[in-house]
Amino acid sequence: MSITVNGETETHRGTIADLLATRLADPCPRGVAVAVGGVVVPRADWPRRRLVEGDVVEVVTAVQGG
Repeated sequence: MSITVNGETETHRGTIADLLATRLADPCPRGVAVAVGGVVVPRADWPRRRLVEGDVVEVVTAVQGG
């Protein structure tokens, strides 16, 4: 199944938590927000929110600095 993550097409099956575990080695990392189709998905929903063909996912990580 093909989805777009942060502007890049990739193959992924599963939930948002599965995607984060693969990309960040943590299914529920701190300082991260996820939007699917431009809608922010609450952290509590990550383990249940299945990604489907064509989803456009944005994973944003908070960064400290000035």
